[in-house]
Amino acid sequence: MVQERPVRVERRLSAILAADVAGYSRLMHHDEEATHAKLTSLLAGGVEPAIAEHGGRIVKNAGDGFLAEFPSAVEAVGAAMQFQTRIDELTIGDAEDKRIAFRVGINIGDVIVEPNDIFGDGVNIAARLESIAEPGGICISSSAYDHVRGKVGVEFADLGEQNLKNIARPVRTYAVVRDGPNLATQPECARSGALLPPRLSIVVLPFANLSGDPEQEYFVDGVTETLTTDLSRIRGSFVIGRHTAFTYKGKAVDLKRVGRELSVRYVLEGSVQRSGNRLRVNVQLIDSETGNHLWAERFDKPIADLFDMQDEIVSRLANTLDAQLIAAEARRAERSLHPDAMELNFRGIACLHKGLTNEHLAQARDLFERALAFDPGNIEALVGTAIVDLNRGVNFYLDDRAARIAAAEVTLVKALALAPQNAVAHMYLGAVHIFTDRAAQGIVECEHALSLDRNLANAHSWIGLAKYYLVARRRLRRMSTKRCASLPATSSTTGG
Repeated sequence: MVQERPVRVERRLSAILAADVAGYSRLMHHDEEATHAKLTSLLAGGVEPAIAEHGGRIVKNAGDGFLAEFPSAVEAVGAAMQFQTRIDELTIGDAEDKRIAFRVGINIGDVIVEPNDIFGDGVNIAARLESIAEPGGICISSSAYDHVRGKVGVEFADLGEQNLKNIARPVRTYAVVRDGPNLATQPECARSGALLPPRLSIVVLPFANLSGDPEQEYFVDGVTETLTTDLSRIRGSFVIGRHTAFTYKGKAVDLKRVGRELSVRYVLEGSVQRSGNRLRVNVQLIDSETGNHLWAERFDKPIADLFDMQDEIVSRLANTLDAQLIAAEARRAERSLHPDAMELNFRGIACLHKGLTNEHLAQARDLFERALAFDPGNIEALVGTAIVDLNRGVNFYLDDRAARIAAAEVTLVKALALAPQNAVAHMYLGAVHIFTDRAAQGIVECEHALSLDRNLANAHSWIGLAKYYLVARRRLRRMSTKRCASLPATSSTTGG
């Protein structure tokens, strides 16, 4: 009996290019027929000729994207550069909210080949790289970079190791740097344009009620709504309104797709569960571009007044999320080749959050000053320099302590002249008053800050400190009065 040989699986080393249309669902929702016609035209007039010219083939074409295979990484990058440039030219007159732009990921890998498809980790990595590229951008893996370095006439930004969804090991990633209206120096760089998620942009998805008790639904929805309101108070934040967010209620959603549809960088999701006399709240902050979890927290509380619990939970979440979002933006900014004022400011605030040491304060001051060099009226950078001066004056034994605190006050007054409703500036001006023997004025400033933003925990602590100073001063005065009253009326200053 002749044993049949197993069917041989064809494999080869290929350069894989994955691409999709940024914001495709939003574009189709806006105008299906026009989007489909425009995309078909761009593929025929820009993408397909470039791929053929560089010896590639489109393996698979699916609605909003395609997969292509090339004999070399040099050809793959060359084709991507060519069709991205061509698409820039073909869409330059389009309105920003209707412009089609591709994200591109390129990788070198050993793939399984079939007539109409290719498979393998190499393909998956290319697809994940495409998901972290900016609209109009190109991200490549280190394996592709090693082949193209010095051979394609473009610069690359090193984005470091990226944790890609469903890929076991981090992948070192590079972004093509090129000029053009849609191209970024790297995936997280900030540029204007409706296709790009704004900085500090977030949607709070409706929290899930895991209790199985419909009567708890109002509490769960209340947490979502109140948290949405409080997050919107973070200066510079862009928070999707509750009415839009609640369209996802009760649905199984792809968080990356939510991010693209709503054009936000971050998604917050959570759940509430009641068991007996205890309530548990779980929350997760997710990067909508990569799907990576940035932060998670769990709150376990004995059940008391539900509205008081809701306020406490939301306040703690809002304060923590403020710091977490700043840290996430700072990490993005660190990878920017040409950071702008806001990116420098994020990095400065993140330095302050690391701890008020001399080293961190010096790093923060340098970043805030660089931001002010770009934008002398940048409120956050002005407040940042004041925070540095105040902390150096209060926490360190310096010869110029008074001058540091005075400089902080001058800067805060300037910031408030430009932005009278800046809660953080009011809070730190209150701190300046408190630490310069003007506790009553400090309380007024901190209370005004809380009227603007109730989640400023430091304002509460400084009000407490100011009241302690006032009480202590009154006690000293009483003691001094009693001492003077006990002295003989004929006492001599020369002693007896």
